[in-house]
Amino acid sequence: MMSMFSFLSSIELGLIYSLMVLGLFLSYRILNIPDLTVDGSFTLGAAVAVSCTLAGHPVLGILAAGAAGAMAGLVTAFLQTKMKIQPILAGIITMTALYSINLMVMDNKANLPITQDESIYHAFGQLVGKNLQGMLLSGLAAALLVIIVVLFLSTPLGLSVRATGDNEDMVRSSSINANFTKSVGLAAANACVSLSGALIAHYNCYAEVRMGIGMVVIGLASLIIGEIVVEIFVKRLTILAGAIAAVVGSVIYRLIIAQALELNFSASSLKLITALIVALAMSYPAIKESRKMAKIRKAGRA
Repeated sequence: MMSMFSFLSSIELGLIYSLMVLGLFLSYRILNIPDLTVDGSFTLGAAVAVSCTLAGHPVLGILAAGAAGAMAGLVTAFLQTKMKIQPILAGIITMTALYSINLMVMDNKANLPITQDESIYHAFGQLVGKNLQGMLLSGLAAALLVIIVVLFLSTPLGLSVRATGDNEDMVRSSSINANFTKSVGLAAANACVSLSGALIAHYNCYAEVRMGIGMVVIGLASLIIGEIVVEIFVKRLTILAGAIAAVVGSVIYRLIIAQALELNFSASSLKLITALIVALAMSYPAIKESRKMAKIRKAGRA
């Protein structure tokens, strides 16, 4: 059985990482673009947040992290829309460049720590109590971002972004600038990812140049798990249901990883476990369809 400490810590981490999953929800589900910038923009958010915190501006650092992530998304969008580079390659190019940029932001140090007293979690804990600081602040951040994402996608601009992901040719024939909506969507997605990296840096009290590696796979696993769970309770995935699925999936993924560690799986096995989770989750629609067809054939023979 999982200890209560591991259970609560997993929920806290899941809520923080859900911001990153919401970013993937915007790029993969709304824009239908496989954006690999995530691995770099996650670390960028952490690096900017920690650097600003060391300069004495922890709250401003969170906002700056979001802005930096948005700029990374705009670079990827520029490569896709103006330079006509394939989305996957554009993300890889930006991600590769961000590795060096992140090191520059971190003053060419692979690891940049802050003290616990400098963390915004510590400051928040002085208001609500130390036992509640992680859960409340992470939960508030996730809830606020879900509301912002849902409201944004309900605006005329947000609807244009959604339409671009559904049918880009139709959008262009309607005199909507698809390049602009792509740029907005990718900027918003990477801003969410960077905010997640910033909160993780404050939660762990350090930024590390390799901390973003594998975030795309983790985010996809969380998103797919959340969608499978939410589909049990709703008939179709609306924007609100999709955003909630991102949060739910992120928490469930962290609980699965925590349980794996409790069962004495080595930390080096976590990537393998993640890959298996993604493979199983992505195979779920095919498995579901095959079972449905088997029932139809069985009923036909009867």
